Amino acid sequence: MRRSTMTSSWLYSLKRDKYLYILALPGVLFFLMFKYVPLWGLSIAFKDYSPYQGILQSPWVGLEHFQRFFSNPDFLNLFRNTLAISFMNLFLFFPLPIVLAILLNELRNQRFKKTIQTIVYMPHFLSWVIIVGITFLLLSQSEGVINELLAAAGFAKIDFLTNPRLFWIILTIQNIWKDAGWGTILFLAAIAGTDPQLYEAAKMDGAGRFRQMWHITLPSIRNVIVILLILRIGHTMDVGFEQVFLMMNGAVSDVSDVFDTYVYRAGIQQGEFSYSTAIGFFKSVTGLILVIAANRFAKRMGEEGVY
Repeated sequence: MRRSTMTSSWLYSLKRDKYLYILALPGVLFFLMFKYVPLWGLSIAFKDYSPYQGILQSPWVGLEHFQRFFSNPDFLNLFRNTLAISFMNLFLFFPLPIVLAILLNELRNQRFKKTIQTIVYMPHFLSWVIIVGITFLLLSQSEGVINELLAAAGFAKIDFLTNPRLFWIILTIQNIWKDAGWGTILFLAAIAGTDPQLYEAAKMDGAGRFRQMWHITLPSIRNVIVILLILRIGHTMDVGFEQVFLMMNGAVSDVSDVFDTYVYRAGIQQGEFSYSTAIGFFKSVTGLILVIAANRFAKRMGEEGVY
């Protein structure tokens, strides 16, 4: 009787909100086809996969590929480079959209504010090929604009693109220029939801604009900051294949080789599908562990967290 009641209630809800379900259907199908169905392919990480035998017929090898990966002499170097690039993005890039959103919110001239927003959003829509091309035009030692200006001023040219010590910071600057403006969207939306009466009360109490930002604006977007930080920590092992691959060269290979580029060489160029899948599986599990740990820490600190 109870099951029948639940079924009828579900059917009534489906009929009542049918247009909402239809609207959600493309998104549901997208996640099913491109997120959940491909999970079946992870099983080849535990097999000696052969395209001729297929997933089902390929023999099981257990944790052989994981053992091979962890014992690989390149593992520690890949791990170091991936973490270094991720942490630089976390500590240098992540706070900038917050600061930029707060500064944009303080602009009173709406036309000027929208102009600035448009300018800082635009780089997000450029591909990494264009971003790297601009970087080469600016930083190339032979014909780069910056080195030409240095030479014209009587200074020695700097090897920006072939100096291993500058590689990580150049990647971080590229990320900041490309996506810092785009990252302000969620923070501006959160700030827009702040009760204006709080600002009026603060003004009456004599609080200046900096005090209002510190005691009203920042606390109002704290939950959004925490959630995005947790999600960002979950992507620690994903530093972006395309950007790193395009910026790589022989002179900086020791600091530029990351898990994504290694998977490309092993999986695409060498055809070691099971081995490269095992590496991807390791990255996914590590990201999941980091998200769970960061979420638990956030909850212990009194924040809502992701779930």
